[in-house]
Amino acid sequence: MSQIQVLIIDDEVDVCTFFRRLLTRKGYAVTTAANEPEALRAVEEQSFNVAMVDLKLPDTDGLTLLQMIKARQPACEVILMTGYSTIKTAVIAMQLGAYEYLEKPFDNIAEIEALVEKAASHGLDILQGRTGEEWSEVARAVGFQVGTSPSMRRLVSLAFKIAAKDITVLIQGKTGTGKEVLSRFIHAASGRADQPFIAVNCGALPENLLESELFGHEKGAFTGANQTRRGIFELADHGTLLLDEIGDASPQIQVKLLRVLETGEFMRVGGGKPIKTDVRVIAATNVDLEEAIREKTFREDLYYRLNVVRLEIPPLRSRADDIPLLSEHFVRQLNPGLRISQGAMRLLRDYNWPGNIRELANVLRRAVVLCSDDTILPGHLGNTLLSGSADSAGTDAVPARSGQAPDIVVSLESFCDHYSRAEVLEKLGADEFDRMLDSLGALESRLLSVMRDRGLGGHTPRGLKDTEEETIKKALERYQWNITETARVLGIGRNTLYRKIRQYNLSSS
Repeated sequence: MSQIQVLIIDDEVDVCTFFRRLLTRKGYAVTTAANEPEALRAVEEQSFNVAMVDLKLPDTDGLTLLQMIKARQPACEVILMTGYSTIKTAVIAMQLGAYEYLEKPFDNIAEIEALVEKAASHGLDILQGRTGEEWSEVARAVGFQVGTSPSMRRLVSLAFKIAAKDITVLIQGKTGTGKEVLSRFIHAASGRADQPFIAVNCGALPENLLESELFGHEKGAFTGANQTRRGIFELADHGTLLLDEIGDASPQIQVKLLRVLETGEFMRVGGGKPIKTDVRVIAATNVDLEEAIREKTFREDLYYRLNVVRLEIPPLRSRADDIPLLSEHFVRQLNPGLRISQGAMRLLRDYNWPGNIRELANVLRRAVVLCSDDTILPGHLGNTLLSGSADSAGTDAVPARSGQAPDIVVSLESFCDHYSRAEVLEKLGADEFDRMLDSLGALESRLLSVMRDRGLGGHTPRGLKDTEEETIKKALERYQWNITETARVLGIGRNTLYRKIRQYNLSSS
């Protein structure tokens, strides 16, 4: 392999001399530049594998040089050198294509050498077409289905880079977009991966219970406190703590969280002795915290403490190309033998998904329960998707005379019941059979939508109550009335399932 070329851009002579000596000893060829003209000349005259760029220079800034270098030499990996006060800018730099950043002063020589070697190797992989994602192994380990959308891959790439940094992260995204799984990914990619990961929902508990949950309590602190109890900040020591729905935390809890983030100390409820904690905090919310600050419901100083790095997860509707991969993943988890028909997949892709990935997972859990064959069909997805897809397709797809309905509306399930799959497969072949089923499913959903819009009689979809009752009944039967397993598959709590059993008067006999 040819010699690795490294460019150092810093106006401090001592920094350039330090890196020249360090990296030359490792066998690298080192070029230095003290300002923008020198840096431009170096980049025009030769190719580099790695550039180490100071974020603050007398005549320019590191972000400008980063973009200039990446425009001219895309395979050159850029490492920003920065002070702690400019970490947020360094994170912006990584969003613009920087490989990594180093904090000044440079205390760990081995870490610097390893980083430069890793960056150079990554640049060579790009040049030689070996562009495997560094984060893919960690994503697989935590069950994180990233997909192929550029916005999501950029997000995960940035999350992977900042995971190794011991800094606070704020994750924003709509309900159900996967904020917790992204948090687990960051934890798994960090140096704290072998320590605890604990998540607490700040909006799920009353203020007094949340305070005790977070910080613990001393014996006798309140009625019922019969013994001293450690809180989550103690249990998560040296690990990662996810403060989910941080936007719902009360003003009093916000004050106490701010103190922990500022000092690394807290006190148990009823206690008088500060306790030290070493916890990496990740906060997640579906609330616009900047709007909450304007409305005086969220503390501005806490926001700035949390918002060292902000990651925004896109809604599922903006990454429709990922829906097939996500759908197949969820179905494979529940029943590896099932497949999704083309018609059903079209409905999944066309739906708006206000509940995002969580809603998709729940729809497919129910579809798996309802599916009695080896293929999930449009009729298994429920009325919400059928009507939502039909409405978006328009109501003029199936002609009908006003006031008159077809005598028979053949449902997809009735078709499958009347003719055995084996008989049809023998005559038509598998591909033609699947094509017919998909066509029937799409035709049924459109036809039913037209009939509802025009007030026609005849067969109409069953109400939500009937569909829910059937889904729960089939799930209970499939899992032999195992309440825990049935509730998990349906995506509801055990208490909710018990209430539904009583509501529909269901029994195992």
